Amino acid sequence: MRTNDQIHFCPPARVILGCGSRAQLPTLLARLGYKSGVLVTDTFFSKQTPWVKEYIDAATALGIETVLFEGGKPDPTTTLCDDATQEIRSKLGNTRPDHVIALGGGSNIDLAKALCVTIPDGKPVKQFIGALPAAPHALPLIALPTTAGTGSEATPGAILIDPSNATKVAVMDNVLRPVIALIDPEFTYTCPPRVTADSGIDALTHALESYITLDSFDFDRGGHPDPGYSGRSSLTMLFAHQAIDLCARFLMRTYHDGGDTEARIGMAYASHYAALSYGGAGLNAVHGIAYAVAGLTHQSHGSTNAVMLPYVLDALRITRHKELLEVARLFGLDDKDEQQVVQQLPALIRDLIAQLGIPTNLRDFGIAQEQLPALIEDALAVTRLAKAFPVEDVAATYARIVKRAWAGELGRA
Repeated sequence: MRTNDQIHFCPPARVILGCGSRAQLPTLLARLGYKSGVLVTDTFFSKQTPWVKEYIDAATALGIETVLFEGGKPDPTTTLCDDATQEIRSKLGNTRPDHVIALGGGSNIDLAKALCVTIPDGKPVKQFIGALPAAPHALPLIALPTTAGTGSEATPGAILIDPSNATKVAVMDNVLRPVIALIDPEFTYTCPPRVTADSGIDALTHALESYITLDSFDFDRGGHPDPGYSGRSSLTMLFAHQAIDLCARFLMRTYHDGGDTEARIGMAYASHYAALSYGGAGLNAVHGIAYAVAGLTHQSHGSTNAVMLPYVLDALRITRHKELLEVARLFGLDDKDEQQVVQQLPALIRDLIAQLGIPTNLRDFGIAQEQLPALIEDALAVTRLAKAFPVEDVAATYARIVKRAWAGELGRA
């Protein structure tokens, strides 16, 4: 316990985690009094798995009507959200839904979150971007993640792409946190190795980044009475520590053998625990720089996080020595020389990333050296994440991290 922590913790009202737990959902929603819902997913899940039909049939038998939207896409845009809003409202007619269900990875859950605020009145999603004067009216969300990585089932934000300038925008409020997070590890059994790698390293990044982020008593909440993120605390660190431990044991196992059900279950737990951590503590430089890398390369979110992760850890070897030593021990580094162990950790994480088939430096991502100044500038423009990085000179540290990530250099003082 840290008595100076300033905790503001907003987990889902109900967390259901276990193999086969999806079968509980219709009965639970009926017990809670829900009558009319919207199920947001994509055609893979609606056409190639039995899960959508199984749910709709069971819910119908209990008197719950469901409108299906199966137009989910990777990296959903504001245009997709607005089009989906009109399509769903047309299907609903005069019916007013009382809940939204998201089935899929982070993209489908992000789209569903945004739809929770656009469906009620049909407003464009851009009206909900940025700081809002009051919490928007939103439909309750039930999230069913099908990957073990994004953690969207426990966070307050929806990330969309604005096609007018190809930038990421956020709809952010605690009202968007799911009221039910149902994590059925069996959903992840269909994930191919590439998705398993990207989502798994995303979960590890969430856990590590929130474990070493700015403390709650130093975090700038901007006077917000209901902040989405509020810095790390002893509570968030408990979840992060457990998630890191699970990733250390099970991430590579799931990648090498997708049929390893124990490892799949372990990573499902790891992903959600990491989400409970970063969903309160927030993130910092890894994601902040990764967003800029993605803007240049259009590589996946997991991969762009992965390429930056070792270099950010390397930059925090002094300011977060104690925490990185604990992480190193979880990954099996047992040298008695603590300084040596902490110095070895970034290289170990980089080797793990390489084993996942992900580039480990920015050159291999196709980024030219002359692009680095613009990349650094774009990363620093994500001020919410830059301000949470626990170093004295954020701009200089970002620049150093990016340059070393381009050159593939680790281990300097």
